Amino acid sequence: MKYATILLFLLPASLQVMGQSADTTSASPPTFKISGSVDGYYRYNFANAKKLQEPNNLTSFTNTQNSFELGMASLRLDASMGKVGAVVDLGYGKRADEFSYNDEGSSLRAVKQAFITYAASEKVTFSFGKWATHIGYEVLDAYLNRNYSMDYMFSYGPFSHTGLKVDIALGNFGIMAGLVNPTDYVSASFADKNFIGQLSGATSNGKLHGYLNYVGGKDLDKNTVNQGDLVVTATVTPKFSIGYNGSIKSVKMPDQDVNSWWGSALYFNVDPTPAVGFTLRGEYFDDKKNVAGIGTCIFDATLSANIHVSSLTIIPEFRLDQGKDAVFYKSSDESGMPTSKGTGTFVLGLAYNF
Repeated sequence: MKYATILLFLLPASLQVMGQSADTTSASPPTFKISGSVDGYYRYNFANAKKLQEPNNLTSFTNTQNSFELGMASLRLDASMGKVGAVVDLGYGKRADEFSYNDEGSSLRAVKQAFITYAASEKVTFSFGKWATHIGYEVLDAYLNRNYSMDYMFSYGPFSHTGLKVDIALGNFGIMAGLVNPTDYVSASFADKNFIGQLSGATSNGKLHGYLNYVGGKDLDKNTVNQGDLVVTATVTPKFSIGYNGSIKSVKMPDQDVNSWWGSALYFNVDPTPAVGFTLRGEYFDDKKNVAGIGTCIFDATLSANIHVSSLTIIPEFRLDQGKDAVFYKSSDESGMPTSKGTGTFVLGLAYNF
C-alpha cells in the first residue's frame, strides 16, 4: 500500500502539469521506427577443463567453452501517435533465453520488452508493461556494451521489470518511480509488488551524469529483497571517458538474518580514432554470504577492443577472474571440485545493429 500511495501522490502533480500544457493542436500522424541487432561470439577458457565439461564461467550469456555461438537476434518496433506510444522488442537466441529465464516454456520468452507509454505532458510520461531494468551500468543488447562478457553485478541483479512507472523530467534532473511484479517475473499472481525508483542528474555541459537506482520488496518466496545502485559516467575528453557502477543487494529470509552481496566496477574507455576503441573494466564482487551462490570474493579485469566497420563492432577481449577462494577448475581436476582461485579467458564477440 505504501508503494501505491507514492504513485498516487505523483499522479496529481502530473495531471496538473498536463492541464497547464494541454495540447490544443490536432493529433500527430503515427510514426514508426524499426531497429534491431545480431550478435555472436567465440569463447575459449585457457584452463580447458574438458573432462568436467566446465567452462569456468560465472556470469551471464557466455557459458560455453571452445565454441562458436549465436548470442541473440533482436527486432524492435517503436510506434507513436500523439501522446501515446508503444515499444515491442523481441529477441531470439541463448542470450534472450537467459534474460527471460522465468518465462521458460512460454511464448513470452521472446519478449525482451513490450510496453505502452502515455505522455501526460512534455515532462511526465507513464509506462505500462515489461522493460529492461534501470539497475546497473551494463545492458542486455551486446552492441550497447563495450565489453562483450558481462560483469557480476549485472549477472546477479535484476534483468527486467513488469508493471507501471512514471518518469518526470525536471531540466537536467529526472525522477522515476514504479510499482512492479517481483524481479524478472512477467506474471506474478497473488505476489506482493515491488517498488522501483531512480534519481538522475547531469551537469549543464552534459559531461557528467549520475543515476541513483533502487528496487525493493518481496520475492515469490516471501524473502525481503532490496538493491541500491549507483552509476556515474564522465566524459573527460572527446577520446576518454570513465564509468562507475556500485551496487549492493540484501536478502532477508523469514526468521533469518539479512545477508547481502556488493560490488564495485570502473570502466576506462579510450577511443583513439572513430574506428578503434578500448575499454578496461575492473570489478570487485563480494559474495562472502553466498547470496549469489558464489560464496567468495572475486575480482575480474577485462580488456576489450572495439573495432568498428560501419554498423559492425568486432570485440576481441581478454579476461582474468581471480577469487579469494578456489571457485574455478583446472584441466587436471578430476574430483569434481574446483581447485583454482583464478582463470583466464579469451572472447571474440561480434555485434551488428541497424
